[in-house]
Amino acid sequence: MRKKVNSGSNQPGTAASQVKLSDWRVDLLARIRELIQQAVPAAVEEVKWRKPSNPAGVPVWSHDGMLCTGEIYKDKVKVTFAQGASLPDPAGLFNASLDGNARRAIDFHEGDKIRATSFKALIRAAAALNGAKQPRRR
Repeated sequence: MRKKVNSGSNQPGTAASQVKLSDWRVDLLARIRELIQQAVPAAVEEVKWRKPSNPAGVPVWSHDGMLCTGEIYKDKVKVTFAQGASLPDPAGLFNASLDGNARRAIDFHEGDKIRATSFKALIRAAAALNGAKQPRRR
């Protein structure tokens, strides 16, 4: 069952609420979550890929297919766009995973600011790309 998750970082069921951290990474992930919901209100967040080394799992946002993931690492928060190589990035936000054929990522380090307008434009572009790939119903 797919469950839409509220944007608050302390909401039950969100990845941030399950991470045993209280630092800049959790706050940044909460802000990312908020921006995604502003950009595409119908986006669905699920937590996937739980394992002993990462019991909180990885938040995955979808809308007609996967939009992006938000991964917390020791020194960064990585937002990976599933079809990032096919997205326009006029603001140059992508700064990681630039060599692949499909994905592109943005690594945020402590103190980095999110360029909200450009980030939301990427989210909207990802949703539009996913929507364009949906088969037409007759």
